[in-house]
Amino acid sequence: MNIEGRNLLVLGGAGMVGVAVCRRLMRHRPANLVVAARREAKARGAADQLTAEFSKSDTRIVPIWGDVFLRAEWRDAGDNARAMVLADPDKRRRLIRDMLDPLDDEIRSSSFLYQLITGTAPGLDDVGADAVIDCMNTATAVSYQNIYDSASRLAELAASSSDDEWREQAEGLIASLYVPQLVRHVQILYDAMRSAGTEGYVKVGTSGTGGLGFNIPFTHGEEKPSRLLLSKSAMAGAQSLLTFIMARTPDGPAIVKEIKPTALIGWRAIGYGPIRRRGRDIDLYDCPPEAAVSVKDEANLIAEGEFGSDCGEKLHGVYIDTGENGLYTAAEFAAITAPGLMQIVTPEEVAESAVRELVGGNTGRDVIAALDAAVTGPSFRGGHLRQAALTRLAQLEAEHGEAVAFEILGPPRLSKLLYEAHLLKLAMETSDAILAQTPAAMANILESRVRDDETLRRRILSIGIPILLADGVSLLRGPKIKSSDQYYGWVDLTPQNMKVWQDRIRAIRASAEADFTADSSSSRDRSLAPGREWDRQKDILDPGEIAGWLLDREEGGRREKD
Repeated sequence: MNIEGRNLLVLGGAGMVGVAVCRRLMRHRPANLVVAARREAKARGAADQLTAEFSKSDTRIVPIWGDVFLRAEWRDAGDNARAMVLADPDKRRRLIRDMLDPLDDEIRSSSFLYQLITGTAPGLDDVGADAVIDCMNTATAVSYQNIYDSASRLAELAASSSDDEWREQAEGLIASLYVPQLVRHVQILYDAMRSAGTEGYVKVGTSGTGGLGFNIPFTHGEEKPSRLLLSKSAMAGAQSLLTFIMARTPDGPAIVKEIKPTALIGWRAIGYGPIRRRGRDIDLYDCPPEAAVSVKDEANLIAEGEFGSDCGEKLHGVYIDTGENGLYTAAEFAAITAPGLMQIVTPEEVAESAVRELVGGNTGRDVIAALDAAVTGPSFRGGHLRQAALTRLAQLEAEHGEAVAFEILGPPRLSKLLYEAHLLKLAMETSDAILAQTPAAMANILESRVRDDETLRRRILSIGIPILLADGVSLLRGPKIKSSDQYYGWVDLTPQNMKVWQDRIRAIRASAEADFTADSSSSRDRSLAPGREWDRQKDILDPGEIAGWLLDREEGGRREKD
């Protein structure tokens, strides 16, 4: 991809890797470089640094900040936006709905992430991103909300809390659910890039453990390995697979890559000064020997309480700033980077791989390409035996009757299409017969079949698929229905739907005939299964083949890679 003169967005652009990526991108002279970070000071600082380093560049460097997991309207709350949302009952419930409800236009367009990519966020002048380089540690952002602590607090309230406390804790737990957050994040990411016409997406991911295994000695407390750390790895893996299937989506970005460092990523600075943890100074406390407490009293062993005396000073020291991992002493840094342990890679090396992959280079470090090469896909043997299985199924159905659909594969739309095609087959058999009827006549023929065939009717209704009769008002249904919509999950016998089926049959027949009349080389995909051998005299419909064709062509469900 040629990125000169293009509009580029770097998510996590103020981090160590993000800044290194921005430096690499600046060499390619993009028109706009958007540096996105969660904190305003970080975004502005990174943009100022880049502007100073590339003072002669014509590239417009735009800092922008906010939490990409939240709505854009909550951005003004600053660094503590998520805490503000969780503390407000109405906002907290809105956050939960944004995470768990079906994705719609309102949720999508309200997302700060969506506005960033499409260029509708303030300051971006409606200029969408031609390429996105994602340097956020998404797995950390999701997993470090610590669902374990939330669940523990909820359990402690079981015997003693008021209803309001219960509700707040329960909603807080729901709001910290890992998988729904990650899924919604990637959904919005994909939709935004598709809307913006984004051509390239490169994710800088994580392994969660810096390349170490379950024996990782660097943990979050005494537990080894830390559940919190393993949750981070789980989310990192989940995001890689979501990125993998994004790369297999035909209308997504043409370039989808992931670089996954498996070592401690370098450092930002070395110096001396106040030591901060999670943005806060560490207060100095003292406990002289005369103030000692007894270890035999369990009340003295609680994790946090009113112990020691505040010295009124802050902790200072010599440090190495390792970015999102925080400040380490020389001894801590030496331990974590020791040979055989996490070791170290520089942010510049990670950035070099990310940008080279974006512009068309081959680093050999693209996780998505590695997954493509390693996964076991469709095989010749599988395709050959498929036909043998279909032949045996046809033999058994000739003996016992066609089963059509159980509504176990799903979605209900598939069962609807299969049964509608099955009814057409029973009533008219061939495409010629279908096209010879008027839609109204077809509707009446199929309704008569449903009225007269009690066994068929029962099978349809019992799997949760209702039947809409030709008048468009009368609905046959069982105790459960899988869909409240005739498009998604009702057998629809109205003339309007019969017209749709006639159009489909024409398109299917034209496609099948083209297989035989067009160039006979290997340039076209061909299916010569019996249901697709469109002999006009005996083209008995095959509901499964027809549904497969519709899911491919009408629903856009074709796999990108075979």
